[in-house]
Amino acid sequence: METEFFCPRCNLSLKEVRMSHGVFWTCDKCGGRAVGLELLRRTFTPESINPLWRHTISGEGKVGPRCPSCRRPMIDVALSENAAVNVDVCRLCHFVWFDTHEVETLVPRPLPAAFPEMPQATREAIAMLKVQELAEQARGSDFDSAPPDEQWKQVAAWLGMPIEFDAAPRERRPWATWLLCLLIIGASTFAFTQLHEIVSRFGLIPAQATRDDGVTFLTSFFLHAGILHLVGNIYFLFVFGDDVENFLSPFRYLALIAFAALIGDLAHIAADPSSQIPCVGASGGIAAVITFYALNFPEVKLGFLLRYGWWWFRWIRLRAWFVFVLWILFQAVGAWEQVAGISAVSSLAHIGGAVVGFVAWVFWRKGNRTAEISPS
Repeated sequence: METEFFCPRCNLSLKEVRMSHGVFWTCDKCGGRAVGLELLRRTFTPESINPLWRHTISGEGKVGPRCPSCRRPMIDVALSENAAVNVDVCRLCHFVWFDTHEVETLVPRPLPAAFPEMPQATREAIAMLKVQELAEQARGSDFDSAPPDEQWKQVAAWLGMPIEFDAAPRERRPWATWLLCLLIIGASTFAFTQLHEIVSRFGLIPAQATRDDGVTFLTSFFLHAGILHLVGNIYFLFVFGDDVENFLSPFRYLALIAFAALIGDLAHIAADPSSQIPCVGASGGIAAVITFYALNFPEVKLGFLLRYGWWWFRWIRLRAWFVFVLWILFQAVGAWEQVAGISAVSSLAHIGGAVVGFVAWVFWRKGNRTAEISPS
């Protein structure tokens, strides 16, 4: 089943024009074109494209027409600091809409030195052929992409973590995410000084779930079994939590995490109600954040670094919904291993939190649409 795109000006179905080098989308009536941001970056000079995206993520523009793909309002931004041309950009799908002749203002990447100098019109035609050749890749995954610009993302990817490419800008500071990360880091770091004693006292023990009036449902959330456990949870909360908080508002965001953590704990208890082993960690609540993020921003691309030793590596980008499907499959396998007694990781708690994230998305997905496109 092919995706149908619509012209943001005429609201007519865009025409998919196939050539020997690829495909692009155009409107027969107004002559506009829809091009993916990644294709533009590969085809035109950074000086042409970087200002456009910088204006976009900074919210330096006004609300524009609807995106050809997701149909959400785009943002109308200046093509560059000096250009008198404005284009429309979707911060979610990374689609850029060019009205007639606007794409001609971009500067194509230079040809190899061996080629003779060509007229500007010829260079622009070659550049558009390159866009057409790469256009198909914008509709799927990118299995040989460029690394991210931020150094910390490259480090995180080398450690096996997924990273966001071109994340949508925030309209508010994610103070709830930051505060929650600080509380978890502080409590867990303190617990590391006497880990066994503190986990035994404040961890959630299924066979004693109601001890101390059930307060361990809360205290276990802020404790972790080790440095890697803590770093992994904090990373996912920090990377994906700010986007979910921005969409939901801090109150709904914290309510989502709290309820998901509770349901995750109950799912863990249900797996073995007589267990005397303490359970700690914020994974149930974070699983809900991951689920909401993937369902609400399915087209956002997440980057991974595939490597073999220190000499071979490839950057790949996968859409968030596809990564989420893989994650759910891994959790299903983990849940079977947990019930069978093979694994000590509570995948059932993750699944319980994911169910809460799905239900929250069903009810709240349309609750804050305008926040995604309002200027800062």
